[in-house]
Formats: sequence, C-alpha cells, structure tokens
Amino acid sequence: MYKRVKGTDDIYGEDMKYWYFVEDVARETARLYGYSEIRTPIFERTELFVRGVGEDTDIVQKEMYTFEDKGNRSITLRPEGTAPTIRAFVENSMLATGLPKRLFYIGPMFRYERPQSGRQRQFHQFGVELIGSPSSLADAEAIVLADRFLKNLGLVDYTIKINSIGCEKCRGEYKKALKKYYENKLDKVCDDCKRRYETNVLRLLDCKVDVEYVKGAPKITDYLCDDCKSHYLETKEILDDLEIKYEEDPLLVRGLDYYNRVVFEIHHGKLGAQSAVGGGGRYDNLIKELGGPKTPSLGFAMGIERLIIAIKEENIPVDDVKNNEVYVAHLGERARVEAIKISEELRDSDISVVFNTMERGLSAQLKHAARLKCKLCIIVGENELERNIVILRNMETGEQIEIERDYIVGTTKEWIEK
Repeated sequence: MYKRVKGTDDIYGEDMKYWYFVEDVARETARLYGYSEIRTPIFERTELFVRGVGEDTDIVQKEMYTFEDKGNRSITLRPEGTAPTIRAFVENSMLATGLPKRLFYIGPMFRYERPQSGRQRQFHQFGVELIGSPSSLADAEAIVLADRFLKNLGLVDYTIKINSIGCEKCRGEYKKALKKYYENKLDKVCDDCKRRYETNVLRLLDCKVDVEYVKGAPKITDYLCDDCKSHYLETKEILDDLEIKYEEDPLLVRGLDYYNRVVFEIHHGKLGAQSAVGGGGRYDNLIKELGGPKTPSLGFAMGIERLIIAIKEENIPVDDVKNNEVYVAHLGERARVEAIKISEELRDSDISVVFNTMERGLSAQLKHAARLKCKLCIIVGENELERNIVILRNMETGEQIEIERDYIVGTTKEWIEK
C-alpha cells in the first residue's frame, strides 16, 4: 500500500467545509479592497528565490525543494508567493497598465522543514501584494485588510504585531550595534546564529533557540532615519484613527531578506508555540532586484492550515457544504430511467442529488442515503409511476408523502427550505 509523503495531507470529507469557507472569505475580502487574483506556476527557476528571498535565509539555505529538470535547469517548488507574483508583474509588463496594482493569490507552497501543527511541507497560503505605492496609507491598508479578513472569518483571539526595520541607510548603523552586542556571545549561541552573524546579522533576531539573547538585543527603532521614523509614525497614526488594535514589537524582523520599513505579524492566542497565522511588510527594492524598475510595494500572506486550526479552536460555526441534499432511490426496470430524469430536473434547480447507481434493494438504498446524511429521499417505484406519483421521505423524521410527478421540484424545494 502506498502512503502519502511525510509532511503532506489528504484533505477531504468534513474538513473541506473549512477550506471552502476560508478560501471564499479570502476571495470576497480581497474583492472588497479591489484586488484581483493571480495564479503563478508552483515551480520557478531557482535563482528567482535565491535572488528574491535571500541567499542567506533559512528558506534558501535549508528548506527549498530544488531539483534539476531534463533541460539541466535548476527548478524549485515555490516556498512563498511574493517572488513569483513580482516575477509575473515584471515579465508581463503590468506596470504599463498603471499603478498601484492589487493582486492576491491562494495556493500551495513547499518547504522542507520539520512537520508541525499547521505547517506541513506542502502548505497553503492566501496572500496579497499592493504594488506601486510608497505611502504609509498603503502599509495601513494592508494591515486593515488583514484585520478585516480575520474578523470576517469570525476570529477574535489574535494579536497584530508591528515594527519598522528601516531602510538600507539606517540599517547599516543598526547592524553594527547588533554585531557589537553579539560579539562576546558567539561562543554561546547556536550554530545557525554563528553563521548568521557573518552572513546576515538581522537573522539573529529570528532565532527561536537563543531567545534570551534576542530579548536583550538593541532595538532597531532606536536607529531609524528621519524618513523611516516618519513613515512608521504615520502608519501607526492611521491605524489608531481606524481603531485597529496592534502591539509594537521592536524585535520583529520577519524571515525574508526583501523586507524594509514597516513589517507585521499576526499571532493567534490558542496555537501555542506555532502561533503565527500570517505576516508581511514592505519590500521597496524587490522589483528592481528581479529586473524591473524600482517600485515601492508591500504585501502579506496567511497560512490557511493554521487559520483552520484557529477557527476550530474558537469554535466558529462553519456551514456544511451543500452536498447530498436529496437521494433518489428507484425500484424496477422502468423506474430507473425516470429516476435519472427526476435527478436531472432537481439538479437544474440547483439541488444537490445523489442518484442510486448500485443494484440495491430499497432498504439498502435508504441506509445509504442516511449514511450520506441526505435530507430527503425520493422513491421512484413502478407501481407509483403507474399512478404518476413518487414518494418523498424526510430522512430525519421518517415522514413521507406521495406527490404528483409534475410537482416534484417545487415540493422538494419547500421541504429543503423547512
């Protein structure tokens, strides 16, 4: 027997209603803010992620699914959605259609890491990218959109954390201060931090092992230039005016190299150690890095698996998928064809129908209808057809009536609405 690959899940049955719910709310929330959907390939040339995400990030160093194709090209399954979206923006000359450009995506991502609650090696994200605006209004809108999305899901137990990591100009002084702080701690930190100290010192603040040293590190907000201070202050003032609750976290840096200025994360109170359900920020230099003109931009992504866990933890009711509303049973040779016709008439009226395709007796058909949780069962028998009637049965109460053939659709709709 074949088994699924470690770090992947089969999604089916009762769980599907949560996936439909989150995806439907994501699309509707994005629509309200003027975003249109983009679907990029699930694999790209490896250099896109090395260049975009950052060669010294954990994603590129440890987590990417990279292989060589038959044309000897290095290909990588996408580990995140921003770099492919920006590649598509540049390649398809979307700049020519005007700015800002608002895009959103929903789909699978791939990272080779230890499977954990809400994060498998194949996981799924809803993300948005607002391309073209340098204004703090854009930063605020992204955070407001994220907040509204979570509220539309019904979630309440979450915290938005924000910070500014400055620009290339002010980050230089901060990196010097950070290196000085860690200078006499290098023999105590983990091997990853020893490497990060030399390659990308900001990543030290992302370490989940040496947390005690992270807490005492200098704060990047103390080193911001005037422009970055002003941008951060304006963003917070807009959020305050809109009564968006947030917490400032001066040690928040995010795990990707392309971020600058305002960054944010969202944590859920019932998810334990893996509490982050999403995050994002500004990436003003990424488009230029990937071959386009310098274009200020920002975005965020949410993990759908973790959102579903959060929804279940908060006991948010989610409607069942409208499947198996009616079961059409039949008895006798002539009844089979009529039962098919009735099934199609009901489907024409947007009623979900399960038609009996097995050679079962009536008792077995009713048991099957009950197992599928059908609300109603229509029984088509040859004796009934001679009188131009069928039997309509309520599967919950056992109540049943005879109805004329011409009134099947209308009566069935009435019973479903009850």
